Amino acid sequence: MPISFIATIVIAEQSISSYYQSNLRDLSFTAKVLSSKAGELGKINQDFAKSYRFKASNVWLKEPMKLRMESRVEDTDIYFIVNGGIKLLRIPRAKINQRDDVSKAPGKRQTPLDFGLLTPSLFNGFLLSKFIRTESSGDLRGCPVFDLTYQPKLDDSSRYRVWVDPVKKFTRQREWYSQAGFLMATFVYDQPKEVNGVWIPGRATVKNADGKFAGATEYANVKVNTGLAESLFKVD
Repeated sequence: MPISFIATIVIAEQSISSYYQSNLRDLSFTAKVLSSKAGELGKINQDFAKSYRFKASNVWLKEPMKLRMESRVEDTDIYFIVNGGIKLLRIPRAKINQRDDVSKAPGKRQTPLDFGLLTPSLFNGFLLSKFIRTESSGDLRGCPVFDLTYQPKLDDSSRYRVWVDPVKKFTRQREWYSQAGFLMATFVYDQPKEVNGVWIPGRATVKNADGKFAGATEYANVKVNTGLAESLFKVD
């Protein structure tokens, strides 16, 4: 086998673009909290812990970088939309309609990465990737490992380390590190299902920096590439 051909294979294996869900155009599902421990979630951070108050959320994702979430807490409906660098929080009952520019505040955005997916738009002016190794042992053996950092212009030194399934191309595990370099949480994505040619994890489990179970969420009623309307993601 020619050396140049081998080198091409190695380069491809070490490129994050080899593990994109490139045929994912849009996605919808219901995120259901299966169980959680408030004390352990609080050790990650309080804002993250508050997200587990939403026992079920309807989620819509569309490339590039569009997200809509609808949740209900007691008798109050909450709408959360991110479109590019604009975030909208709407709570009609409380007469809240808050629109923020988060284009330079990446930590305030939610993206496909939060749900165990890598898509091309994540690496178009938002994240940078660095190949670390191919895991050689344990449950994640054979998974390429990448460090993901924000573009320098975003001025945020927090980062992620991800283990990617090389065949099904979803994130098997993600570690979240603070701007000070401390491990914040570890997310494990499993129970993958193939929907319309795309592999989507069916469950996400999070542990805090102490390795203690903090919460588990199921992704149900998954639909892929149904042609979601742009109007779902309006932020004006």
